[in-house]
Amino acid sequence: MDIPSKYEPQKVENHWYDYWTKHNYFHSTPDEREPYSIVIPPPNVTGILHMGHMLNNTIQDVLIRKARLMGKNACWVPGTDHASIATEAKVVARLKEQGIDKADLSREEFLKHAWDWTHEYGGVILEQLKKLGCSCDWERTAFTMDDNMSASVNKVFVDLFNKGLIYRGHRMVNWDPQALTTLSDEEVIYEEKQGLLYYLSYEIEGSDEKVTIATTRPETILGDTAICINPNDERFKHLKGKKAIVPICNRVIPIIEDEYVDIEFGTGCLKVTPAHDINDKALGEKHSLEVIDIFNADATLNSFGLHYQGKDRFVVRKEIKKELEEQGFLVKTENYINKVGTSERTKAVIEPRLSEQWFLKMEDLVKPAIKAVLDSDDINFYPKKFENTYRHWMENIRDWNISRQLWWGQQIPAYYYGDGQNDFVVAETKEEALELARAKSQNPNLKIEDLKQDPDVVDTWFSSWLWPMTVFNGILEPDNEDISYYYPTSDLVTGPDIIFFWVARMIISGYEYRDEKPFENVYFTGLVRDKQRRKMSKQLGNSPDALKLIENYGADGVRVGLLLSSAAGNDLMFDEDLCQQGKNFANKIWNGFRLLKGWEVADLPQPEASKLGISWYKAKFNQTLVEIEDHFSKYRISDALMAIYKLVWDDYSSWLLEIIKPAYQQPIDRKTFDEVITLFEGNLKLLHPFMPFLTEEIWQHIAERSPEQALVVSQWPEGKNVDSALINEFEFAAEVISGVRTKRKEKNIPMKEALELSILNKERTSDAWDVVVRKLTNVSSIFYVEAAVEGALSFRIKSNEYFIPISGAVDLEAEIKKIQEELKYTKGFLMSVQKKLSNERFVNNAPEKVIEIERKKQSDAEAKIETLEKSLASLS
Repeated sequence: MDIPSKYEPQKVENHWYDYWTKHNYFHSTPDEREPYSIVIPPPNVTGILHMGHMLNNTIQDVLIRKARLMGKNACWVPGTDHASIATEAKVVARLKEQGIDKADLSREEFLKHAWDWTHEYGGVILEQLKKLGCSCDWERTAFTMDDNMSASVNKVFVDLFNKGLIYRGHRMVNWDPQALTTLSDEEVIYEEKQGLLYYLSYEIEGSDEKVTIATTRPETILGDTAICINPNDERFKHLKGKKAIVPICNRVIPIIEDEYVDIEFGTGCLKVTPAHDINDKALGEKHSLEVIDIFNADATLNSFGLHYQGKDRFVVRKEIKKELEEQGFLVKTENYINKVGTSERTKAVIEPRLSEQWFLKMEDLVKPAIKAVLDSDDINFYPKKFENTYRHWMENIRDWNISRQLWWGQQIPAYYYGDGQNDFVVAETKEEALELARAKSQNPNLKIEDLKQDPDVVDTWFSSWLWPMTVFNGILEPDNEDISYYYPTSDLVTGPDIIFFWVARMIISGYEYRDEKPFENVYFTGLVRDKQRRKMSKQLGNSPDALKLIENYGADGVRVGLLLSSAAGNDLMFDEDLCQQGKNFANKIWNGFRLLKGWEVADLPQPEASKLGISWYKAKFNQTLVEIEDHFSKYRISDALMAIYKLVWDDYSSWLLEIIKPAYQQPIDRKTFDEVITLFEGNLKLLHPFMPFLTEEIWQHIAERSPEQALVVSQWPEGKNVDSALINEFEFAAEVISGVRTKRKEKNIPMKEALELSILNKERTSDAWDVVVRKLTNVSSIFYVEAAVEGALSFRIKSNEYFIPISGAVDLEAEIKKIQEELKYTKGFLMSVQKKLSNERFVNNAPEKVIEIERKKQSDAEAKIETLEKSLASLS
């Protein structure tokens, strides 16, 4: 088979991916083997591949491919999330472009548009993952809005409701005025923003007195229903029982007393707006205050906003400031930094809003999940530091607001049949709901048309928290073969930014519905940032086109570039040069293979140097394999790749190939060639999880192989005893080789000029490696001597001294002068170190480690001076 002169990933990648899928290598069904399963963190159905996906899915693919090579039944389940808020926003935007308002559509009409969108764009990101080389079981592709997924969500909702864990409540919630839906606490991101603190004066009814109140949101005064003072505040005791007048709207409101007010903060007076602040709501309930909501759903002002009705809240803030100033109510403003909640999805500033919503009680549900991670080894986090983050959230958890005011998603299975607050039932189907409603209302004449389903949908995370179970249909059929075999899954790879949204909730649901953990290990990747440490995002425009990177550097190059600098849990500072490094590595491997295959093979005796080199590389390979396995066991994926990188680049390419390389235009012996090919195949197996395309291409070039012999389904190398003595012997020989090469370079002695080498062998090293030293340095002969050789270049390794007799090619006078200068400098350096060590104050006060370093400097300098003086003596 002809081997192309260049590795061209664009020509290779599609071919091998098609080959893998054609032969069904990625598909898994339960059998007698040990299962290894991963469920993909489902990307948004509207999404496209970005750098975070690239990193996350590359790591998953490395793990799944390694498990497959190790003979496990590897199953990686792909899929997408319906992403209620994001998808609905995109559909609404497209409808708007077509001149259609969502409000003019029925739910059924809107959902048709949403499904059209999903069918058009839903598979894009999964197809892009194939470009990256992801070996998912595509036959198992799932979508959180699949029929069985939705049925599972309904079943769980009904079950939790019947257990008394789901309830309806009129509560203060986080409202996204752009998406027009409520959000859970975890979907609100708090950011420090520069704003103003407005000091406003309120008149006291029936007097000329005024009180000053500070607020960051002057527009909300239109919803004020009280002023609160601390009963222990002597400044305001005289106001007890009096009333104040709200500026602009002139509403008369009571002055109430409550120790909640901090005497030291602000002016000591607090405006109370129960409809727009969670703490104010609590005060309002305690003191039976009126509740006035001044906002429409889109955060424009309603009729309570008076002449500001219909205007956006931030427009009103500017305009009301001007009006307050003109009417003499604005005392002053101050710059003020406060934390502002924004929507995780739309980035809109959140409004606290009183609303009727569905909630899930979390207090008891979290207990098994806390124990699994923090009090036992059931579930392991990598890195472990994220256990503290998990603990903090789980131990301070609040009830989960699970309803969303959207149409795209699983509609809440609650059915209303009357006018009362409790005139509803919860059931998996409308038919079951009818039976329950007839029984609850004691009205056998109720018809199915009398039932009206709750228009809201459940939070997207309420479907994805079941993901490790529902992908195997474990909710609807809890004893089916797939769920029994693949669950709990093996590893979860995800970002720490969704530890609350998803990871913790999957653990909670796993124990609730299977009394078992959903996965063994959680590997938290870092976030991908740019060179300025900014998180990559579309808004900043700092995220490269993922597919363009693959086109430019090859999928393997991009995978290596990402992983080489991506330690678990640490953010990755992405630089495109990393991908170039990956591409260079691929080319290095390819060129090494072409070099090997370019040699003529003949039936010749095996040279001793080749025999030694192969024995050493086998030992080095086994040593690296132990190191790699240790890294994998600790989820140090980057370190595992770096160990393989060094093995292939340094030990194999730079050393082994040089050791076994035949003389110019001479053949290589068959035994050496066959053994090196076998070693190279071992390299390919180690590399395959990281660089699947390149390794399969070379594997198939090495020999004609049947589908059963493809690299993707070959066998991971078996660990063997490591011959450490052999490795140490080589490392010493390598230092000798480097020493001779350095002298050649320093003195401009070309490699074609043969040299002699004499060794003063104080270390009593074996002469076994002399044959390799001679070959790689063009040393014609090696002598073991009892004394220093005069008139020779020299260098030292440990206590051994090496001498290279000089020829006319070396300028003797220049060499003597150079050694004299180096000797003078080294003696000066030694004196400075000795002076420091003779200083009692330094020795008594410096840390032991510092003193050790100085003593090492002294001994090194003394050894160097001895060597230089001998060299000088031999040349004089």
